[in-house]
Amino acid sequence: MTGKAALREALEGLAFSGDCRFDEAMAAHTTFKVGGPAELWIQPDAACFLSFTPALLGRAKALGIPVFILGGGANIVAADRGIEGIVLDMGRWAGMLPGPEVLGPGPAEREETGRVFAAFRSGTPADQAACLAASLDLGGLEFLAGMPGSIGGSVWMNARCYEKSVSAVLEETEILDGDGAVRRVPFRAADFGYKKSPFQDRDVLILSALFRLESRPEAELRAVMEAHRKDREAKGHYRFPSAGSAFKNNRAFGKPTGQIIDELGLRGLRRGGASIAPWHGNLLINTGRATAADIRALTGDVREKVFAALGIRLECEILFVGF
Repeated sequence: MTGKAALREALEGLAFSGDCRFDEAMAAHTTFKVGGPAELWIQPDAACFLSFTPALLGRAKALGIPVFILGGGANIVAADRGIEGIVLDMGRWAGMLPGPEVLGPGPAEREETGRVFAAFRSGTPADQAACLAASLDLGGLEFLAGMPGSIGGSVWMNARCYEKSVSAVLEETEILDGDGAVRRVPFRAADFGYKKSPFQDRDVLILSALFRLESRPEAELRAVMEAHRKDREAKGHYRFPSAGSAFKNNRAFGKPTGQIIDELGLRGLRRGGASIAPWHGNLLINTGRATAADIRALTGDVREKVFAALGIRLECEILFVGF
């Protein structure tokens, strides 16, 4: 492990406001409610974020301290032994950008295209972004309603639900590159795929995202969003701690992954306190006493059984951190 002396050295002399804790339980910051302590968990205020964060990352790189970027904690399992180094929590770097502060115009129609654009900081909860856009009669993000996680995580993962991916409305992403420079990355369709983005293979921090939206009445958008939330509730997404879908779908399989798992009779399969939901094959849940090791082992059990029966290799959506 890194040790408190090195972590204190990484912070020394940096102007900071926010929360900063040693040995912070990751179970408190993930939707699965599992995970041991982060050596140092830090959540900068928005007021100091753009000055403090590049300095911290540069210092950590120089000292050889690993840094994990935490968004909404919705698609990760943190190891029971915890996470080495620094966990940088983006939770306070949130909200809609009001104007040309970072990415260009906020909600404003561009005369040359007739399109509408809105920018959000990466720590903004995805559901909140959809609500903020709807309040301004801006449609395009309503498919994110009810989805846990942040805008930054959604862009990084190219999140997809209700037959729509983030890449369908993404115009531009602002990042802090590995060399400490702030860069704008225009959207290119070739860089994105099913739950894939170019940022998964780069040492970058997503700062904000500009979305290409459309003018639609708020009432119409709210109705769609409420329908999505009710659908998630009906599917049991909120009954127990989970990360939503455990495995990616693949059109080559010929049917949804959940159906494949169901047809093999794997609903209810357990490892310790982790279980495949009795009502949905692609929902892995914490029944109340699961460990991170239980969850990881159960995903392995399912993958092995599906491959043995059908020759299909399932790919996890869940990111295992600290193992």
